[in-house]
Amino acid sequence: MLIRLGYDIQFDLPAITPMVALLHIHPSREPDLLEPDVLQIDPPIDATEYIDGFGNRCTRFVAQPGRIRLSNSTLIADSGLPDEVNEHAREVPVGDVPDNFLCYLLNSRYCEVDRFSSIAFDLFGHVSPGWARVQAICSWVNTKVRFSYPHARPTKSALDVYTERIGVCRDFQHLAITFCRAMNIPARYATGYLGDIGVPYGGPMDFSAWFEVYLEDRWWTFDARHNTPRIGRVLMAVGRDASDVAITTSFGEANLKHFSVVTDQVQADATEEAVAAASSIGR
Repeated sequence: MLIRLGYDIQFDLPAITPMVALLHIHPSREPDLLEPDVLQIDPPIDATEYIDGFGNRCTRFVAQPGRIRLSNSTLIADSGLPDEVNEHAREVPVGDVPDNFLCYLLNSRYCEVDRFSSIAFDLFGHVSPGWARVQAICSWVNTKVRFSYPHARPTKSALDVYTERIGVCRDFQHLAITFCRAMNIPARYATGYLGDIGVPYGGPMDFSAWFEVYLEDRWWTFDARHNTPRIGRVLMAVGRDASDVAITTSFGEANLKHFSVVTDQVQADATEEAVAAASSIGR
């Protein structure tokens, strides 16, 4: 399967504004790219790239006052398979969790783990450890929380979501992540592209949020918002929660004027090389 990915994001800046963007495909998916993944900045300015502490590819630049446009269009090959499922995946004892993953067991900006310990054990302590427990958490959040764009706000934490029972995709994931960590399961926030491939059309595209858990010595994808394996998920960035993976961070006022995202399946007939690359992916 070939997927056309892209975005067009525009801001009005009243003053010189340093910015950081996490708009690239995650390095783990770079081998699947069939076209360059280049952040286009208009008007052109000098920019530098770096890999942050979570392994994400970032771009930093200093924008001048006025309108700035960030855009890109690229093509990626995907297996066309839904998210992997392993119902026998076991929990990893905390003592065996790799050092660099311990942060995914702790409190973070939107995940108040210490305030959920008793709640989580009351709700999920009876469920078998491992995959079944994480799936039970996803199903609970998916059932108890209602999706609503008008109820989005940047300060909403997992505790707010648990209390209000309403939010957007990032809120579903924050609550599920917090439950997992409270049960000593490493969990991290993920963001990227998720188009309406294999499901009914859901409206204009946006970047999506899901989460990953560390079971059986590897990371697995879960999604408390949709609560079903999906096709065509393309990772951009991971972190402790949404505060680590903001698509743009401006150190100064930046007024959003336009935002659009493209995630479309395309016919695999662009070039023989593209078709060969798409068919060789098996993960």
